[in-house]
Amino acid sequence: MSRAQDREILRLAVPAFLALVAEPLFLLSDAAIVGHLGTEPLAGLGIAAVVLQTIVGLCVFLAYGTTASVARHLGAGDTRGALTQGVDGIWLAVLIGVAATAVGVTFTDTLVSAFGAGPGVTDQAATYLRIALLGTTPLLVMLAATGVLRGLQDTRTPLYVAVGGNALNVVLNLLLVYGADLGIAGSAWGSVLAQVASAAALVAVVVRGARREGAPLHPDWAGIKAAARAGFALVIRTLTLRAALLVTTYAVTIGATTGRDQAVDLAAHQLAFTLWTFLAFVLDAIAIAAQALTGRYLGAGDVAGTRAVTDRMIRWGLWSGVVTGVSLAALSPVLGALFTNDAAVSDRLVAVLLVAAAGQPVAGVVFVLDGVLIGAGDGTFLAWGGLITLAAYAPAALLSVAAGGGLLTVWIAFTVVFMGARLVVLLVRARGDAWLVTGIAGPARSSSLE
Repeated sequence: MSRAQDREILRLAVPAFLALVAEPLFLLSDAAIVGHLGTEPLAGLGIAAVVLQTIVGLCVFLAYGTTASVARHLGAGDTRGALTQGVDGIWLAVLIGVAATAVGVTFTDTLVSAFGAGPGVTDQAATYLRIALLGTTPLLVMLAATGVLRGLQDTRTPLYVAVGGNALNVVLNLLLVYGADLGIAGSAWGSVLAQVASAAALVAVVVRGARREGAPLHPDWAGIKAAARAGFALVIRTLTLRAALLVTTYAVTIGATTGRDQAVDLAAHQLAFTLWTFLAFVLDAIAIAAQALTGRYLGAGDVAGTRAVTDRMIRWGLWSGVVTGVSLAALSPVLGALFTNDAAVSDRLVAVLLVAAAGQPVAGVVFVLDGVLIGAGDGTFLAWGGLITLAAYAPAALLSVAAGGGLLTVWIAFTVVFMGARLVVLLVRARGDAWLVTGIAGPARSSSLE
């Protein structure tokens, strides 16, 4: 049985792994290209990326919630219903994307100024963010369409689109940043154009499947509203995660003592955060499999199978974290030079990466358990768990700076307090039975959070 589970996990996780590796390469390629423009553009990219990822990250429920609900319908044998819910999710992504773009562009200067960086860094951040926000709607559509395909147990198509989109992003960045001499603005435009192309490709696949099964393509307002209500708890959960990352960047910013130190710390933090995100996506491949498999098993009413496959995925997560941690530690002395010519940034980066490497095994287990509970539709618990974790971490991060610490101490707090608290909260929940609810509907969607 364990071998069959391993094959099933690998069938979903390997393509998801490759797709998730390709996704953060949007930022890694931007960081590599922009980094050679200078320290201020790289630091500005760091601030803009945090804001953009926060806006888009709040809507990750479009992928996660859709994966779980589509997988439940698939497990129950209702493919048409699965695609109907998926189409509703895509329309919801369009509505949220248009609204988020309008708000974000209007308040770009306010958002980047809130970090308190110097004028040079702030100007670079505003230039990048104002353009990059135009890609919000295609990014959210990509999330929703990817969630539909994952729920249908198809992780290969998102892989092909991610690889093609990233390749296009690199080409466009090089042409616009250096060929057209647009600087950091060219990097933003390249990413937006690549995101539009990727979204169009994913939507075409979902539409073809919906037509084959006779699922409606027009907006169904009742279905869209239901998808929004179902995703509310996951929004709260994601908001707490993004808030923790914002607190981390803010703590790094105020921890610097001079303008030069601030630029160096922010640039090193941006590189460390980009690499951490890259590895998080790597580890999240098993979590993606967990979402799809948990939803399908529970939709089919198989509690014992859900427990068994969860145990296997936890083991996979732990050992994957060991591998990524050892790899990051080994490469830490040379990674900085790939992204910046500033020796001070490269030197400061090494110790931070060693701290991040030590936390990788914990991250591997955390991401798997998070995926299992998302696949089970246990969003309400995840929301409350996120609030508890944030309440523990935010004071620790700010106190580490108040006590005279800087970039390194903030990352220690992030690794030990934030990831450690998440591990404890998720393990406690996974050991119980409250999340093991079977059937198409899943757990009750209403809660005190709503």
